[in-house]
Amino acid sequence: MFNKKEIPIILVIMVILTLTISLIKSIEFFLYTLLAVFLVVIINLVAKKIICYYVDSEIEIKLWEIKRYGFKPKSYLKKPLPIGGILPFLITALTLGFTTWMACLVFEVTPKVYRAAKRHGLYRFSAMTESHIGLIAAAGIIANLVFAVIGYLLGFPEFAKISIFYAFFNMIPISNLDGNKIFFGSLVFWSFLAAIVLIGLAYVFLVV
Repeated sequence: MFNKKEIPIILVIMVILTLTISLIKSIEFFLYTLLAVFLVVIINLVAKKIICYYVDSEIEIKLWEIKRYGFKPKSYLKKPLPIGGILPFLITALTLGFTTWMACLVFEVTPKVYRAAKRHGLYRFSAMTESHIGLIAAAGIIANLVFAVIGYLLGFPEFAKISIFYAFFNMIPISNLDGNKIFFGSLVFWSFLAAIVLIGLAYVFLVV
């Protein structure tokens, strides 16, 4: 399900998120956080991969990078800035360990032209629309929210908390993050999901 390029990136991000979340905590908390982060990230990515199958496409998971710094045609960096690996440490330092940035991974979609033609008629889904891409992105967010509820009911509040925070940061509609894909796929759907995520976030601060 995950190719050779994706696995190292996913593992590195898991370690980075675990380190920033469990900063100056015990080794037991570090191991528990590592397991929770592993499950949260895998649940998000697997949900996206599953939806890809039903819209006749493939996704490749990548580290979130920034390639341009302005709106002018030549406002591009010589080398992409790996912002997904930098922000967790930066936000953790700026907030003195209160929170960390968790939206580190993005995806690129490639339609399966020949398979789609075979199943649905020639070139029916040869191009991915913004609504298709938004649906794939939303699948990961929805999966995180559902499993956050399941985790909380089963007595794993820290897992539920990490799931909600992961969904929250990925819902921010900037750059190439999931939130931006959902936003341009369907503003109504993004607003609905954003409201649910904010309710979950408020519940985390008040109860968990």
